[in-house]
Parts: sequence; C-alpha cells; structure tokens
Amino acid sequence: MLTTTTSTIEGHSITSYHGIVAGEAILGANVFRDLFAAVTDIIGGRSGAYEKELGRARKIALDEMREDARSKGGNAVIGVDIDYEVINKMLMVSASGTAVTVT
Repeated sequence: MLTTTTSTIEGHSITSYHGIVAGEAILGANVFRDLFAAVTDIIGGRSGAYEKELGRARKIALDEMREDARSKGGNAVIGVDIDYEVINKMLMVSASGTAVTVT
C-alpha cells in the first residue's frame, strides 16, 4: 500500500477519500526496565536495543493504520504523521493519515 507524508502521490490521481485512519502501539513500563537491564550496546548515548524496540512499535502503528485504510476501501494513505508520547510511564507510538483510492 502506498503511504506518504505528502498530500499527493506523484504519478497517481486520487479518485476518492475514505477518511482519517490511525494505528497505535504502546510499550509498557516493563519493556523499558527490560531494555535498560539488557542494554550493553550503549555507545555515545545511543541504545541499539532501544532503537530496535521503537522501530518495532513504529512498524506496528503503521501496519495498523494501513489495515484501517484497507478496511475503509482505500489503497493508499496520504498525509501520514507519526507521533511519540509518554503516558503513565508507557511509550505510545501513533500513526495517522487519510485513506484514499488512487489510480
């Protein structure tokens, strides 16, 4: 499924709009404790294990957003935005956009 942060997709025409779509992934507090306990690859303030977990959460959020678009009849998502929030010591990654049909 085509997914873009822009409002158009070059070379494609938007034929219909299906509404806002979203997906979320939440990492619990125990994930952070486990990550920090197991982190042995911190170099220069970066943690490969932590970045890998964030990447996994982002992928889950984007996949859920795309599935929401499919369920509404879209074959692409435009205007995608990814947000990161901390809520009660949990990290939430959310992705949202507009489901469209393109040709």
